[in-house]
Amino acid sequence: MTLLLTKILAFFIALGVLIVIHELGHFAVARLCGVKVLRFSVGFGRTLWVRAFGNDKTEWAVSALPVGGYVKMLDEREGQVAETEVHRAFNRQSVWKRFAIVAAGPSANFVLAILLYWMLFMGGVHEAKPILSAPAAGSPAAAAGLQRGDTIRSLDDEPVLTWQDARWRILQSAMERRPVRLEVLNSRNELSWHALDLSDFPVDKLEGDPLSRIGLQLFRPDVPPVIGRLAENDIGEKAGLLPGDRILSAGGTPITTWEEVVSTVSAHPDQSLVLEIQRNGGIVMISLVPRVVEGGDNGRRIGRIGAAPAIPENVLSSLMTLARYDAATSVRMSVTKTWDTAIFTLRMIGKMIAGDVSLRNLSGPLTIADYAGQSAQLGLAPYLSFLALISISLGVLNLLPIPLLDGGHLMYYMVEILKGSPVSERVMGMGQRVGLTLLLFLMAFAFYNDINRVLAG
Repeated sequence: MTLLLTKILAFFIALGVLIVIHELGHFAVARLCGVKVLRFSVGFGRTLWVRAFGNDKTEWAVSALPVGGYVKMLDEREGQVAETEVHRAFNRQSVWKRFAIVAAGPSANFVLAILLYWMLFMGGVHEAKPILSAPAAGSPAAAAGLQRGDTIRSLDDEPVLTWQDARWRILQSAMERRPVRLEVLNSRNELSWHALDLSDFPVDKLEGDPLSRIGLQLFRPDVPPVIGRLAENDIGEKAGLLPGDRILSAGGTPITTWEEVVSTVSAHPDQSLVLEIQRNGGIVMISLVPRVVEGGDNGRRIGRIGAAPAIPENVLSSLMTLARYDAATSVRMSVTKTWDTAIFTLRMIGKMIAGDVSLRNLSGPLTIADYAGQSAQLGLAPYLSFLALISISLGVLNLLPIPLLDGGHLMYYMVEILKGSPVSERVMGMGQRVGLTLLLFLMAFAFYNDINRVLAG
């Protein structure tokens, strides 16, 4: 299966799952509150498929535009309602029931994330150990005394098992510019403590690998400069590189390890670079121009060609660990991870509004599809983790107090609770126009960011 087809399929599967779960939340609570549901639709626009089920003959439909969904409930504001069914109309329910029905959609997305994380924690995930590469000279990590081969054991007295866990927790502290206390085990099996100063963390530059800007990167073993894998349609593949090629020199400089390949390519963004390749007993010269990536230390531009090394199995296994937990611990960790991710997302949105974080970090459907495809290619566990992350983001987004979103309706209901009467139709109409304008602006900006990312590689 091609990468493009994988991205498309993985994106629409994720989209379908998230829409169905979200709308099922609305549907289930509406039924519990005694509200009649007329239609459950996945997608908008022209109906492609519809069937009626149940005593209420609820229509279950699939529509042409798969960018969302809706649950249509009996409502006197949208048409005549028989006298015998007035008590089942949405608008006749108490404000608390209406609040619960609307809040159930985003809540279902959070529940889905908790279930997915619980499955991952229970089943176990193979992840990289939190072993550090050599920090760049002058970086906060170097100033803290961290060295190549150091393994992070704990952060602020909390144990750490994987690089992903360490990276996430450091990033949370970095966004608040709070110092972090690390316990590390060095290559000589000696324990030591280090204080990492994050007061100058560039919160406005989160693209690429933000932690590399403070000198923290995952350990790269000293492996031979042999290509193991090439990204589809990236610079290396297009230039004619093949898996199994051994790189003898780059730009005239002899190469003995893969780390030297990375360093040389990184130092030549958008610059011509000639690679001397050993292939099938012969020598091949390949010229290429590494694409530019904004992700180096201190936000500098670095080069990438889309090549990964052939790492011997024994070396790879020594760098990986199986993170697995019992049922009770998995529940606690999945709830905590979902909560922390939701709060982090809200903080990011707040920083964007305040201007502390660039709106370039907004992602649209193209970027999400790209990540969906990449995670699906890595395996089921990474894809489920991606699905959980997107589900949390969808839940948070829908709770924002923007008219047209669930959060906008909840805002109106909170006002109704406080003032004792519903918000006027005039105010709601004005709010919808403002909300629509704001959502269209955000969608356009996110799509603009997507296009820029595609053009920039």
